[in-house]
Amino acid sequence: MRKQVEILAPAGSMDSLKAAVAAGADAVYTGGMMFGARAYANNLSEDELLEAIDFVHLHGKKLYLTVNTLLKEQELEEKLYAYLYPYYRQGLDAVIVQDIGVLRFIRKTFPDLPVHASTQMTITGVDGAKLLEKEGVTRVVTARELGIEEVRKIAEETDLEIESFVHGALCYCYSGQCLFSSFLGGRSGNRGQCAQPCRLLYQAEGDDKSRYLLSLKDICTLDLIPEMVEAGIDSFKIEGRMKKPEYVAAVAHLYRKYTDLYLELLE
Repeated sequence: MRKQVEILAPAGSMDSLKAAVAAGADAVYTGGMMFGARAYANNLSEDELLEAIDFVHLHGKKLYLTVNTLLKEQELEEKLYAYLYPYYRQGLDAVIVQDIGVLRFIRKTFPDLPVHASTQMTITGVDGAKLLEKEGVTRVVTARELGIEEVRKIAEETDLEIESFVHGALCYCYSGQCLFSSFLGGRSGNRGQCAQPCRLLYQAEGDDKSRYLLSLKDICTLDLIPEMVEAGIDSFKIEGRMKKPEYVAAVAHLYRKYTDLYLELLE
């Protein structure tokens, strides 16, 4: 039986969402007006998000909603249900969460709505993955710092779907564990407001030249598709909800094309 591998594209705007679908992505992930880790993307309004859910379903695709910030108690008690209910009713395919309180709230309130554990939960091994599996998570987005064998071990020893970032920017720190932006300017990455200070030039002591000392190179794993498929990764996730539609379309197309070429060889 041919293995299915999902190409999951970022949709920071309605244009990017439509570009991803047209380019062959199987699913998109996007944020609404609240609780998303990209507060400064062109996030979709409620009406746009309801339209987007219908649009992707019309094309046989899926939409995952990012609810991947840490919530305050008042938000959890008074805002989350009203925010999610219209999308749940419309047929939302899954939510991506970081906050364990959000996870438990959704499992209790919307028990048939799939929950994906965000990379910001920093799942680096089997024990953490199994804990979330017991909490009702259906998919784990592995920490971006893991090697292929570490991902393979999680895939082999749990029944979770495995989603891994395959293309785009990397955080200098473990995703979700960095307080640099918050300390410098009060903009917390855990509230979707990271100012990306790690992308700036810095000078090291004893070096009179400014360098990008904390800025990591983007990843591109097109040549690792065979290894990633064999490791048991179910969803190839492309980073970039702040990127333009043309970028989203180009990258989604390439990963769909070369993943299918490899899968054809396995038949």
